[in-house]
Amino acid sequence: MPSESPTRRTVLRTAAAGAAATGFAGTALAEPTGRTLVGLQPGSDASVATTQAESVHRELDFGDIGRVVAGTFSDNAISALQNNPNVRYVEKEGRMHALAQDVPYGIDIVEADVAHDNGETGAGADIAIVDTGIDQDHPDLQANLGNGADFTGTGSWDDDNGHGTHCAGIANADDNTEGVVGVSTEATLHGVKVLGSGGGGNFSDIAAGVEWVANQGYDVASLSLGGSTGSSALQDACQYATNNGVLVVAAAGNDGECSNCVSYPAAYDTVMAVSATDENDEIASFSSTGPEIDIAAPGAGVYSTYNNGGYTSLDGTSMACPHVAGAAGQLMANGHSNADARQQLQNTADDICRCPEDMGAGRLNVAAALGLQSPSNCNGTVNCQNDGGGGGGCFITTATAGEGPTLDSLRRFRDESMAATPVGRGMVGLYYRISPPIADTLERHPESLTTRATRKIVDVCASLSDRQDETDSAVESASLGVSLTALYMVGITVGAGGHLGIRTRELLDRTA
Repeated sequence: MPSESPTRRTVLRTAAAGAAATGFAGTALAEPTGRTLVGLQPGSDASVATTQAESVHRELDFGDIGRVVAGTFSDNAISALQNNPNVRYVEKEGRMHALAQDVPYGIDIVEADVAHDNGETGAGADIAIVDTGIDQDHPDLQANLGNGADFTGTGSWDDDNGHGTHCAGIANADDNTEGVVGVSTEATLHGVKVLGSGGGGNFSDIAAGVEWVANQGYDVASLSLGGSTGSSALQDACQYATNNGVLVVAAAGNDGECSNCVSYPAAYDTVMAVSATDENDEIASFSSTGPEIDIAAPGAGVYSTYNNGGYTSLDGTSMACPHVAGAAGQLMANGHSNADARQQLQNTADDICRCPEDMGAGRLNVAAALGLQSPSNCNGTVNCQNDGGGGGGCFITTATAGEGPTLDSLRRFRDESMAATPVGRGMVGLYYRISPPIADTLERHPESLTTRATRKIVDVCASLSDRQDETDSAVESASLGVSLTALYMVGITVGAGGHLGIRTRELLDRTA
């Protein structure tokens, strides 16, 4: 389904991002689409919204759930639509990003090799990788490739990023004696390109990709993507796909260590949410956790296919998700429905002695799901590695401002601006490593000068993030992004300096 030509607002956003990256090292600005998503009541014609639109980006039809129109609307039109009884919701369009980290395991821990040895290959199943596309020339994927579709406007579902190709190999790389082998090895892969070369994609484009998967009658949709805020349109799409027999699997997010911080769309109850483990069956430090988690799978340093016929190791819940998608493909190849497959995967998972918020039902066991062995039980103490908060990784913000709008604003800056470039992701990674002890000190000393000063900086950053999210000016967006990143670093520096001073005084008091 082709997209319309970029609007002036889209061009401004893109220009703003480039200007900010030039103006301050490591800065990349959010690129909100400037569009609005209008959800219509079942039976309502799309013209309810299209006749009010300045331009229409795409129309989605979710059958009995209703229609969605994505487009640009004047303020007066939005006000009228909000009061129209044929309209279920009117919401701002946003973007989601590939959930991976450039940090360098194998596939045997989920017992997929046992499944292969017993002739279970997933042949006959259709697995859609809803991501950045798939490298159509990769020697480890070519034999398993089926159809594809592009929803980004590039005109091709070929991968121009590498993330989708990496996920495709985990789910279903060919068992051809070279490269790597997938959880399934003979299912049919379909590339659904909803994320661009930078790893970001619009809510409506992702929803359109999920809708397409459902309309093709495919078995599994693997979504290694997400964001800290949801979209009613994407929620509708996931419900529509589930109603049409698709098992939708999604990455939980990379906001750990944290509790109750699962990303969307994984947080929707129609979606199977996957957290990440490492080679020692520990919950990966970066993995988001929370009550929505259904199952865990390997996600730390996973080696798989990559663009240009290559291979690499990546780290993230993005890598955990296709492990489960590949296993679901094997079950559905054997006649399981989407609901049956989801339940079977949970019923046969290995208990790795983690609380349900961390691992859901347990860590994936493909052979057990296929009835080839019994799942393992916990023989030790149950731990919650990510217990104790952390606010989705925004440790200092949570310690000084708590949960609420301020934390949400800073998360948005992190997800939409900092996470848009490798340099930005590197800065966020550094922050995650150094900030937990700082946050702990600030939380223990809420009335200290350092804590009060850091809180003021956090509040200003949240205000700037809100302004950046609302502006339609590329120049203002770039300027705000530069200021935000600089102030962000000042806040960390102030907090770190105060932390060292407080800890020094505490140690001296103990030795006095």
